[in-house]
Amino acid sequence: MEIVIDTAILAVVLEKPERPALVAATTGAVLFAPASLPGEVGSALVAAVRRRRLSAAAAAVGWNAFQKIAIRLMEVDVARAIALASEQCVYAYDAYVLELARSRSLPLLTLDARLIAAAQAAGIALLEVS
Repeated sequence: MEIVIDTAILAVVLEKPERPALVAATTGAVLFAPASLPGEVGSALVAAVRRRRLSAAAAAVGWNAFQKIAIRLMEVDVARAIALASEQCVYAYDAYVLELARSRSLPLLTLDARLIAAAQAAGIALLEVS
């Protein structure tokens, strides 16, 4: 199975209670994400350090854990993503994920309620996690 994932899924896999269900849902799957993903993860880690939710050492551990996850990073059509962002009233990074799922006809795995709603409105399949 091939799945598009968003940045929030990685945060959950690395540290949240939903982790077992997400690991089960993605085991054996080929994971896809926009090529912007490493920058988003880095930005989230730096923000967590600045907000004192993580130490610099913990952020480094998080980065190393992220790098061990096999994810195929894909370029997206930014012009189409911008149009999608405008249509669905989402941020550009969310639109990149939506556009990737739409262009490759793959289901999206996310726990973000706004992204779920945008995907449904755009006719993008979702992968449910129980």
